[in-house]
Amino acid sequence: MELVHFRMVMPSALTRPAVALLSSHGSVINLVVVRSGQVPEGDAVECDVVQGAANDVLGQLRELGVDRRGSIAVDGIDVMFSQQAEQIEADQPSALVHAPLWAGVEARIRAEGTYRPSFYLFLVIAGIIGSVGIMSNSQILIVAAMVVGPEYNAITSVALGLDRRSRRRVREGVRALVVGFSLAIVATLGFAAVARGFGLQSEAFDLGLRPVSNLIGTPNFFSVVVAFLAGIVGIVSLTEARGSALLGVFISVTTIPAASDMAVSLAFGDWDHVWGSFVQLLLNVIVLVAVGVLALRVQRRLWHRATRRAAASGQ
Repeated sequence: MELVHFRMVMPSALTRPAVALLSSHGSVINLVVVRSGQVPEGDAVECDVVQGAANDVLGQLRELGVDRRGSIAVDGIDVMFSQQAEQIEADQPSALVHAPLWAGVEARIRAEGTYRPSFYLFLVIAGIIGSVGIMSNSQILIVAAMVVGPEYNAITSVALGLDRRSRRRVREGVRALVVGFSLAIVATLGFAAVARGFGLQSEAFDLGLRPVSNLIGTPNFFSVVVAFLAGIVGIVSLTEARGSALLGVFISVTTIPAASDMAVSLAFGDWDHVWGSFVQLLLNVIVLVAVGVLALRVQRRLWHRATRRAAASGQ
């Protein structure tokens, strides 16, 4: 049973209509009201809501003005033991129980779309790890670089910005990607140049046996397919808070490895791979953003249609 916990603070004038709304809703349990004598803070109201109904409850609370005149905090509930909750789950259609809280999904994407210094640091570190994997022909290190890289957070933030027509979010996300990948390429280029100067690259790489680099620097039809599917999985996993699936996205898209290969190819004068890796990087980012926008819109519409039909059939 998936439930979310609502914590609200509101002026006393809003408490009565809010409590009436919540108490009459069939998917709300454990309603608690704490009256306060302090007017600026107002009354505290808490309740638990079936996740699928949380969109409707949150929308009605916003219509009352609770978010404007007070505040609404939403927390996930990992475990709850309640016969009442189990009965609600048994009585309601699956779509009404399991539909995602879209405000929460977008809040998670917005929270991840903040570009602290660590964002750029991780990109640089991931780029250097990727370059070691390329020069040593180690696929394990390429996977490690993919896991360390935080660029997918910026990509989904840009997708949300396009979906919501937020120019600021799109602008900030694109700038973070451009600056972050530029820093990663420059730092990795310096590292690769030092490695070449001291002859630290593997003997096979030095002889032109570069299977990892060849795979990264030759974009093709399969690159588009993988990026397309990874984009779908990424948005669905964010929607349903599936961390393991999201980790799979991190290690399936060739963004950081492409940036690393650009830098290594520049250091070793392999201009064909420089261009190929650039195309690979640009292709992956564009496909992931486009699929992100599409997946957000399609999921939202499908879940809205499913919950509407379920609600109509349950009446």
